[in-house]
Amino acid sequence: MSHHETILILDFGSQYTQLIARRIRELNVYSEIHPFNFSLERIKELNPVGIILSGGPMSVYDEDSPQISNEIFSLNIPVLGICYGLQLICKNFEGTVEPAKNREYGKAYLEVISNNSLFKNVNDKSIVWMSHGDYITNLPNNFDVIAKTENSPICAIANEEKNIFGVQFHPEVVHSTEGKRILSNFVFEICTCSGSWTPHNFVEQSIIEIKERVGDKKVLCALSGGVDSSVAAILVDKAIGDQLICIHVDSGLMRKNESADIVKMFDENYHLKVIHVDASELFLERLKGISDPELKRKIIGNTFIDVFEQEAKKFDDPQFLVQGTLYPDVIESVSVKGASVTIKTHHNVGGLPEKMNLKLIEPFRELFKDEVRAIGKELGLPESFIERHPFPGPGLAVRLLGDITKDELEILREADDIFISEIKSAGIYNEIWQAFAVLLPVKTVGVMGDSRTYENVIALRAVTSTDGMTADWYRFNPEFLEQVSNKIIRNVRGVNRVVYDISSKPPSTIEWE
Repeated sequence: MSHHETILILDFGSQYTQLIARRIRELNVYSEIHPFNFSLERIKELNPVGIILSGGPMSVYDEDSPQISNEIFSLNIPVLGICYGLQLICKNFEGTVEPAKNREYGKAYLEVISNNSLFKNVNDKSIVWMSHGDYITNLPNNFDVIAKTENSPICAIANEEKNIFGVQFHPEVVHSTEGKRILSNFVFEICTCSGSWTPHNFVEQSIIEIKERVGDKKVLCALSGGVDSSVAAILVDKAIGDQLICIHVDSGLMRKNESADIVKMFDENYHLKVIHVDASELFLERLKGISDPELKRKIIGNTFIDVFEQEAKKFDDPQFLVQGTLYPDVIESVSVKGASVTIKTHHNVGGLPEKMNLKLIEPFRELFKDEVRAIGKELGLPESFIERHPFPGPGLAVRLLGDITKDELEILREADDIFISEIKSAGIYNEIWQAFAVLLPVKTVGVMGDSRTYENVIALRAVTSTDGMTADWYRFNPEFLEQVSNKIIRNVRGVNRVVYDISSKPPSTIEWE
């Protein structure tokens, strides 16, 4: 995807780096993240309108600490250094950075002391969020102090002539009350961006690029029914219409009525060619007696590929495969001892492109989940669909711990359906990132009527998150949980106990397997 205006973020290992990108994009300016050692050649190729140096956990004087080439400052591109980034600027322009006596962490009050473009219209004494162990004791050459806090007499610096700025706090976190305005000043006042990166423009641009790339060839899409693959399918359909063949594989591991609902929605509203394959018997047969979660994932992945390939053979020579890959899956994550590359493979279509010799179309490679939702809105998908919670590729197989049988899948489906329906009728579905039921391979004693029962345990899980990378358990009110528990135990045969999972991520993952 070509972007005419890009803000480049160089990552020095801060836990907040993704937040910086999200904040800039909220201003309708495209931004992308690269490791701190992104080469000068590539920076010139990218030709960004501004560069942001992220924070990082180390000290600029540590032996292995990440550094940058001094030449970055002579490219005539405005630079904003945040925290560690500020200290790098300082070091590069011969200032002094020293360990502070007390590590400064948490809220501080920012006092703006000079009239400058970075702090234009920023309220005085605003709260900023600090997190650092070093501070500047000697100003770098040709820089002025533009703000201070009680503990950091040099809290923000500027070389207005060169357009280089540095701040000791984190404007990208919500706790910094004027953070958004400060970033906005950098982007609009200093880098003079136009702010034209909108869902509407993204859709128009994508359609042109997909048309050009595909020509008259056929394109396959594995339509899982999740938000990403669905929005991708509709976008590609807008570009090439009938050349797109969508295949929906029902693995028998879907939620209640899910497959039927998906096919119906696409048929009725979008006239997409959707081929519906019911392969549930095959999946269940191959999963028989398998309880190891990794093995389950592998078998499901391979079976999916087999079924998909079988269907695709019926069409002469498709050349492309649409995939809903998102930006967090693509970002190279930086570990501080030099850049390490971790890119996870997308579960859905693991080995397909290589095996079938297909080229990938990934329209959302550069987007976060909330941006894909905005594209979905732009394309007219119904709200209820766009706001759907993420669902794992292996489906209910990773929520049914132990061996998978048809009966147990039924129990899980019913319990899950009750849980989600109650959440929707309480009007809290959109406050939750993901909610689901898990069937445990544990039987416990209960009493029903006058007799003892020995039946299954259902665990309920609901979390809040912005991107799935960290998550906190959702605080339902106790009456709600009581109501759901009673309903499940009354209506789902084979369940006599319901528990609620109150673990956060980290250390627990969102899914149980």
